[in-house]
Amino acid sequence: MSISIADLIDLLGGADAAATLTGVSPDAIRKWRSSGAIPSRHWPAICAATGLNMGDLPRSAVESDIPSGATAALVLADGSVFWGRGLGAHGTSAPAELCFNTGMTGYQETLTDPSYAGQIITFTFPHIGNTGANAQDCEAAQVFARGLVVKEDITAPSNYRATSGLDSWLKRMNIPGLSGVDTRALTLRIRDLGAPSAVLSFPADGKFDLAALAATAAAWSGLNGLDLAVEVSCTQPYEWTGGTWSWAHGFATPETRHTIVAVDYGAKRNILRSLASAGCRVIVVPAASTAAEILRHDPDGVFLSNGPGDPAATAAYAVPAIQGVMEAGVPIFGICLGHQLLATALGGKTYKLERGHRGANQPVKDLVTGKVEITSQNHGFAVDEKSLPDGVEVTHVSLFDGSNEGIACKAKRVFSVQYHPEASPGPSDSSYLFKRFVDMLA
Repeated sequence: MSISIADLIDLLGGADAAATLTGVSPDAIRKWRSSGAIPSRHWPAICAATGLNMGDLPRSAVESDIPSGATAALVLADGSVFWGRGLGAHGTSAPAELCFNTGMTGYQETLTDPSYAGQIITFTFPHIGNTGANAQDCEAAQVFARGLVVKEDITAPSNYRATSGLDSWLKRMNIPGLSGVDTRALTLRIRDLGAPSAVLSFPADGKFDLAALAATAAAWSGLNGLDLAVEVSCTQPYEWTGGTWSWAHGFATPETRHTIVAVDYGAKRNILRSLASAGCRVIVVPAASTAAEILRHDPDGVFLSNGPGDPAATAAYAVPAIQGVMEAGVPIFGICLGHQLLATALGGKTYKLERGHRGANQPVKDLVTGKVEITSQNHGFAVDEKSLPDGVEVTHVSLFDGSNEGIACKAKRVFSVQYHPEASPGPSDSSYLFKRFVDMLA
């Protein structure tokens, strides 16, 4: 479909109606006609009023009204454009879900969390990058997030552990970023309207095809129905031995008393370290491993890791494997995506949250003890408590929105939580869960 500027104005009900809708003067509408261009800030209103999408707008109608000093842009599926200064690697991200993270620290751990695959991260805390980057704080070998949005420009690192600045680290990781954005306004938009699809562009030549970027974002199917665990998982089994880090001693080398298999749906390194420090020999296997492939390691227990994407899609191969492990009577502990998959294997269902839980300050109540834990979380889907069958106990609940944060089935010796007890980044209130798991092992 190809239409002209005059056609657009007619579809809006004429010049006066177009001026009212977009909040400009009739003289501005006449300028649209004469210049053959419409400023990008008006595209969302035009598309909403006419039923058109960004791909329908004529390229000649698109004005690259780049603000002074802007070198990068975040373009949403509805045509909204957030301009800023580019950082990290030049290029244009793949379309992604735009989300926000409320953590004040641990940005490097957050960026390397595989659970952020398919997402562009907006940090609500304004000062991101001040402590630089180093190899020890990576939770995976690469960055699976598709872009980064921050408020303030990144400054030189001011931490004795830094080996590079965040900007140069992002360049090495080939991840584009954007600073100088009103992240408060962007966060409110996500909070009120849900997480939109978006594309982040930081072109080396400074040229933007905003209509094409918006059309790319609008054409993306989103995370619903998308299995991303297989994209971030390991491809071969391997053994993990290192323990958790301490300021005085660095990474520990703990003794092991039990063998567990960790199914890697997107496991963070600090989860594996926490299991090792709890006394476990950890064998990591790919996400699509069958029950037979898991049980051939003769584990005392099985751990189901965090990970990205829609749990209903990953469940197609994960649930039969989990059910096979339960039938063998092996104890199971799951977190995040692993929690959702365990609930599905027990007969429950999942659903997509409107805005998700992402940050290191999420309050959760333990219904067994009555205690409140401040937790680290990163998830956009949740378990539907009403779908859980008899025999499955709800153990934890979010104090933000009442959504499910934990389950247990004593008859099958399995339990799981929605949050990240390894706390990287975040508080260590929930580290007791690793001991609870080890206490279940034969």
